[in-house]
Amino acid sequence: MAHRQVVVIGYEDAELVDIASVTTAFSLANRLGANPSYEVSLATIGGSDIRCETGLILRAGVPLETVREVDTLVVSGGDGHRRAAASRELTGHIKRLAGRSRRVSSVCTGATLLAEAGLLDGRRATTHWLYAAELAAGYPAVLVDASPIFVRDGHVATSGGVTASLDLTMAFIEEDHGAELARYVAMGMVAYLQRPGNQAQMSIFTTAPNPDNLVVRQTLNRILTRPDADLSTETLAALARVSTRQLTRLFHQHLGEPPGTTVRRIRLEIGARLTATTELPLSRVARRCGFRSAETFRQAFVAQYGVSPRVFRATQTRTRSAAGVSD
Repeated sequence: MAHRQVVVIGYEDAELVDIASVTTAFSLANRLGANPSYEVSLATIGGSDIRCETGLILRAGVPLETVREVDTLVVSGGDGHRRAAASRELTGHIKRLAGRSRRVSSVCTGATLLAEAGLLDGRRATTHWLYAAELAAGYPAVLVDASPIFVRDGHVATSGGVTASLDLTMAFIEEDHGAELARYVAMGMVAYLQRPGNQAQMSIFTTAPNPDNLVVRQTLNRILTRPDADLSTETLAALARVSTRQLTRLFHQHLGEPPGTTVRRIRLEIGARLTATTELPLSRVARRCGFRSAETFRQAFVAQYGVSPRVFRATQTRTRSAAGVSD
């Protein structure tokens, strides 16, 4: 398999997490995948080191001026995005490389640099919700939507604040290598689940803490990888080699809820993602998520999210179609 060059563009006062979420996810895909293919580098003007907004120093891998061909171009965000966007040299290189890249993307306020380079004109784009009004006012030709985690309009993608970069990167990995590898990358980074791009930054889906207890982590991984299996508290406790009382105590301590509630929540989150991003019949979605029937799934979905799976799917489909977003 041909190597895919991933170039992350950094600058003074970039956000470290914007950079690290992308580079770590691609690097982890190399370690977990059967056919490693990503060559990831951080590029800056002159190849100079950069001071992130946290004060940490990052050493760039390559001078931006020497980069010629790119598979995936990622522009990071951060407090320095305004000064970076004012650099004609930097935005000139972004525009130059965008014409030679299969995919162009930004993280958080990195959308400002794409907009300054003219790459978002006439396109739907997102950024951190806190900076959306500023982006819209500064670049009226950009169709700013502050709601989604990430937006893909043609070969250009933009993502919301900070950790949304991980969701976008996993979408790229899934596009290149399939959903299985993307899921393993998410698990490896204890990111829990990959969220679809049309999910709101202020999400209706619940989030999960990252437990530091080994028994709870292993049990969560079992639930995530086999939501259709027997996940009763008794079965999970037996697999974890603890009593049902001990497992329940650990879940209350680390997750704030009993195992049965966690199982139901995870099954519904997976079901919501499959409903929103696939065309599987709802009866198959229900079975894949561990529900006995489509009706049982529907009742649980309505209780959790306030709408039926069918209505939710129709809403998500209309949103993607109106925006020209591809799955």
